[in-house]
Amino acid sequence: MRRYASVVILILVGSCSIFGGGPMVSDIDDACTIIAERPDWYRAARNTESKWGLPPEVLFSIIWRESNFRPEAKTPRTYFLGFIPTGRVSTAYGYPQAIDGTWDWYRRETGNRYASRESFRDAADFIGWYSRTTLRRNGIAQADAYHQYLAYHEGHTGYRRGNWKKKDWLLRAASAVRRQSQIYRSQLSRCT
Repeated sequence: MRRYASVVILILVGSCSIFGGGPMVSDIDDACTIIAERPDWYRAARNTESKWGLPPEVLFSIIWRESNFRPEAKTPRTYFLGFIPTGRVSTAYGYPQAIDGTWDWYRRETGNRYASRESFRDAADFIGWYSRTTLRRNGIAQADAYHQYLAYHEGHTGYRRGNWKKKDWLLRAASAVRRQSQIYRSQLSRCT
């Protein structure tokens, strides 16, 4: 009986870490830790680079900013009168924090009908596709983490209109993405 109880406890603890009970990686600020603990994520990043041209450090930095590498990340709730929940700020969800309309566009364009925003591989492919589309529509180099992030956040038309220029908080966020991309690039050069 004691052995049976030990096995049950082990299974429960293991399932908690698999299904979101703990962090997906122990240090999201360190690319070497990310690829050591989640080699499947690095394979997805390399596949994205081969297919779409987006460098792994830019991919990782966008996911770092958008979801902190959390597969079920959601936008904050909104409240009526400060306490009655009325929904969420947007439909952004998962690793890429892609909104429903953009995610549906990606699935139509790529034929990846069953893609999930909770799948790192699908999220990486989405961000690579979006980055390539940004290069085509806005002329932003895929290695330019700062402007790629601005276009990712504002959309291609919003970027073209220059809406982002008046949003100091967004400019700070894009600067953080650029800085993290540079850190990831330096780290990846040492551990790959």
